[in-house]
Amino acid sequence: MNYYAINFYKKLRTNYRLIILLLILFSIPNENNYKFRTNADDETLISVNKHNEQFYIHGIHLTAWKAGSKQFRKKIEKYLSEDKCNTLVIAVKEYTGEVYIPDVDQVKELGSFVNAIPDIKQFINILKSKKIYTIARIVVFKDNIAARKRSSWAIKTPDGTLWTDYKGITWLDPYNKETWDYNISIAEQCANLGFDEIQFDYIRFPSDGDIKTCRYSQHHSSITAIKCISDFLKEAKTRIKSKYNVNISVDIFGLTTSVFHDMGIGQNIICITDIVDYVCPMLYPSHYNKGELGIPDPNKSPYETVFRSLSDASKRLGKNYIKLRPYLQDFSLGYKYGIKEVEQQIRACYDNNIFKWTLWNPTMNYTFDIFEKDFINNIQERYYIEFSSK
Repeated sequence: MNYYAINFYKKLRTNYRLIILLLILFSIPNENNYKFRTNADDETLISVNKHNEQFYIHGIHLTAWKAGSKQFRKKIEKYLSEDKCNTLVIAVKEYTGEVYIPDVDQVKELGSFVNAIPDIKQFINILKSKKIYTIARIVVFKDNIAARKRSSWAIKTPDGTLWTDYKGITWLDPYNKETWDYNISIAEQCANLGFDEIQFDYIRFPSDGDIKTCRYSQHHSSITAIKCISDFLKEAKTRIKSKYNVNISVDIFGLTTSVFHDMGIGQNIICITDIVDYVCPMLYPSHYNKGELGIPDPNKSPYETVFRSLSDASKRLGKNYIKLRPYLQDFSLGYKYGIKEVEQQIRACYDNNIFKWTLWNPTMNYTFDIFEKDFINNIQERYYIEFSSK
């Protein structure tokens, strides 16, 4: 290396150090805005505004009966805080057709109200005082009451009788806009009660049963099904979000993150994510067949299953990737799950730049010790949060 080259290198190195020093001096941290970089991909940066995003969501799902139980509330009270379990999803309408919130006119007419949470308004206010994010989960088209009470709303068979799935449950016809109004009216009352978010579940066409015999109120295909689901969500957004300023989320099949079709149920993750605030793929490893996602036994590989699913989603969703908030498995089905398996799923989320998740256990026997884990609360140290003054 000659003299001029050496001298140029020294000057470059000096200027480089000066630039670094200036960046340090003038990059004043602002707690309202930050960027994340994970050890999974040091080049991936996601900017988030703290006040516009529920960025750290660590939640669990509750049935209405558990939410209304004073004994169960006392059991989980010590875990409810901003830095532990900071989110509760409460089922306010189930696939049975029962509705657990009062004062919805059409619900009164159908007789589907069940008073499982007598003090629901007071309970929501208590949760808000603790800064707990509240989500109302509404099962939409799988409905064993409304479809029977209003047969014109229901999916039919070729002979005009009510179609039922393998469990004998009736379904509402997703193309029928009277069923939209019924479910959106329930969502509006949830917003009136003070819920922060409306979460639509079973926002799809049937998958279990003799679906070849399903007869709808209009021509049915993958194209019309995808459009139907999208149009319902647009209508819900128009009626709910602008008036009540609540978020809207949707539960979807886990495989929608990886497949390029609607799975025969009208769920297209790209279309749905464009419309709503959050999308919640149900990434339960036990629900994947052996060999799916290229994993020999997904149920025995919780980290790999969740990581691969979210990685696939990131390639398809672009900037909307930040809207993902998966449901994770906290139950055993064919393989014993404990705190280790739950932690592996959460780490798979974090390693994919997803810091929002909800645990699901059908019996509400959650692994509450997971909320005491240091890595849950020390995300800044683990994932190199970089503060930005932008």
